[in-house]
Amino acid sequence: MTPDEFLDAVRDDNETALSRLGSSKSLYAATGGEMDAGPVLEAAADAEHVAAQTFRAWADDEPHEEAADVFDTTASEEDDHTDAVLAELDDYQPADDATGMQASLRGLDDTVERAGALVGRVLATEKSKEQLTGFFVGQADPQTASLFRDLNDDLDDQRDRALALLETVCETDDDWQTAKDAADEAIQAAYDEYTEQLEAMGVNPKPVC
Repeated sequence: MTPDEFLDAVRDDNETALSRLGSSKSLYAATGGEMDAGPVLEAAADAEHVAAQTFRAWADDEPHEEAADVFDTTASEEDDHTDAVLAELDDYQPADDATGMQASLRGLDDTVERAGALVGRVLATEKSKEQLTGFFVGQADPQTASLFRDLNDDLDDQRDRALALLETVCETDDDWQTAKDAADEAIQAAYDEYTEQLEAMGVNPKPVC
């Protein structure tokens, strides 16, 4: 399998989950229904903060040098993202609790699984960044919308680094399948949390057709 084939397979096999994670309900779920700028920014800061912690922990205990560099670079980017979002808030301390996808990622200790899961995480996170951008466009706040558009651009680099790492660490078809399973599980963990959050608020997570 090539990196491009891997990416296409993950996208295709998770099309429904990714589509729903990219719906307007995703922000509603993440904020507990508080669709104002403050709660939206706080939820975004929380997400960036716990992601940085996850990837920093990966980098610190990763024996594969190239993988450790990829995870460290990603952690640094997520730290920068956290700071950028916090700059839009007044004295907010982001939460340390890792739930959903981040809790799932923290359970991984295999290099191949981590690289695959990183791709899954990027694909899921792209959807939330798109919603954040759209939210602030709708709020007539082009500066904050541009901020999240820039953060989304960084995800392209994260995805490319993860795919390049997979090409290095996946030596067999079984390795590629292990990475694919990890990517699928990361997206599914994000989707499961989204579903649980909406159902707890009495909202149907599935689109009404």
